[in-house]
Amino acid sequence: MEATGAIKKGMQAQYLDKLQVERERGITVKAQTVSLVYRHEGLDYLLNLIDTPGHVDFSYEVSRSLAACQGALLLVDAAQGIQAQTVANFYLAFELGLDLVPIVNKIDLPSADPQACVEQLHSVFDLEPSRVLLVSAKTGVGLADVLPAVVRSIAAPQGDPEGPLRMLLFDAFHDAYRGVVCLVEIVDGSVSVGDKVQALSTGEEYEVQEVGLMAPDQFSTEKLLTGQVGYAVLGIRNLKAARVGETLHAAKVPVPALPGFKAAKSMVYAGLYPMSGDEFEGLLLAIDRLMLSDASVVVKRENSDALGPGFRCGFLGVLHMEVFMQRLQQEHGSDVVSTTPTVPYKLHLEDGSVMTLERASDYPVEGNVGEIEEPTVNATIIAPNDVLGKVMDLCQGRRGTQTEHSAVGGDRTLLRYTLPLAELAGDFYSELKSRTQGYASFDYDEGPYRTAELQRLDILAHGVPVDALARMVHRNDIIACGKGLVGKLAELLDRQQFEVILQATANGKIVARETIRAMRKDVTSKCYGGDITRKRKLLDKQKDGKRRMKRMGSIDVPQDLFPQLMRTR
Repeated sequence: MEATGAIKKGMQAQYLDKLQVERERGITVKAQTVSLVYRHEGLDYLLNLIDTPGHVDFSYEVSRSLAACQGALLLVDAAQGIQAQTVANFYLAFELGLDLVPIVNKIDLPSADPQACVEQLHSVFDLEPSRVLLVSAKTGVGLADVLPAVVRSIAAPQGDPEGPLRMLLFDAFHDAYRGVVCLVEIVDGSVSVGDKVQALSTGEEYEVQEVGLMAPDQFSTEKLLTGQVGYAVLGIRNLKAARVGETLHAAKVPVPALPGFKAAKSMVYAGLYPMSGDEFEGLLLAIDRLMLSDASVVVKRENSDALGPGFRCGFLGVLHMEVFMQRLQQEHGSDVVSTTPTVPYKLHLEDGSVMTLERASDYPVEGNVGEIEEPTVNATIIAPNDVLGKVMDLCQGRRGTQTEHSAVGGDRTLLRYTLPLAELAGDFYSELKSRTQGYASFDYDEGPYRTAELQRLDILAHGVPVDALARMVHRNDIIACGKGLVGKLAELLDRQQFEVILQATANGKIVARETIRAMRKDVTSKCYGGDITRKRKLLDKQKDGKRRMKRMGSIDVPQDLFPQLMRTR
């Protein structure tokens, strides 16, 4: 952007990372588009660039962005080499038939090995070494070669400028004053302010109020032409009317639908509940607005005995869930309580039917389940050779099965494992980074379902099940998990006037127990002497009262304790 004059030199770092969560975590969460004018060999070229996330949990953002592009820059860190995400994104772009410009960045670092990275690109992706650009975005070395390579290597859009309007809605966000702002790619024809457009799937008509380019801020142009990527304000007030992947066309002029996007498949489910019941409507509005810019989240209402009304949400991964919750708090002021992340299991019942289980508390208690299947992932890990033993030990400890072991050059090895998805919903990623000092990279895609020996673990507080703490656990881990949960709950709960019993049960058996002792008043303090029977009478009376309170009393688990309990493994 500095090279084309779109922004001044020395402006804020991470210019396109506009969300607070992106700046705090140092990652890209939301794909951002920017249009630049670049002069090359006496001609002006309009480049529509989209900056995409790199983490596997935001792969849906990458796939949507690539569908609106003709080419991609394949970036490799000169100090890290090819990473697991590099492999996944390369094949994603390759399947879409995009032109690639391979770039090795950060060649100024003391630990950089650019030539080893070039050799890796050749051996893994069969990319010619002569095509690879060596650059340093920090010092500016080699940057002058990047934009000319984009102009030479990436073909222009192939749409029909004279044909009827067809535009792809690939993203959207909410504006407090203008309603829904759509990000669109003009595939055929053109669109101007005042035109009437129609959504192909719903037939709803809208009037174009404003169009323009993101350069990088919104720049009104009155008109968008074939091949351009920009924004359009259509006066949409219904947040659910802007469907990502929608084909928009001129009103009363039917056109063939664009391919759109493959629906995102939720890998992790969690319940989100407001901190208090009167905040439910505010949370509903906040989720609707946030889903405009994050179409990969699946939401439906549910109710919990412990937490009240809330939502069952499907996410692409645990980091995706954490970022979504953080954005709810930062952008919309909605504080939420989340349940333990779970994955969708398939239950084969004895009557031959198959049930999909999204939360553990819905597991049939009648015992008519014949077989349980859990989802798996095909995981790709690239790590230095000196930590391979630790990585393999971690994967095998998480019930993984190795499918590939190959060298990628530069003293690094590629491992492929089939892992249970439920293991990734815990602390697998942080444990991997810890064992490899941060040098391992990890990526995964969806794998097949496989049979597993799982049991439902319930937590009982004073004999009453806490449905939000129920979880599906492998048979070998049931005792350790039960002890951990009841032990943590005993630490967090306040003592009562009566004895409180906490139990973990599985398959009809108690696997762990903790007792919170009752608060006891010294009823004999007023006795300064006399016969011992007087003290015994007072103590027996207290004991009877405690027994009566234990029989009649009840215990509630406060909502503010759930975030700490959910992290207990």
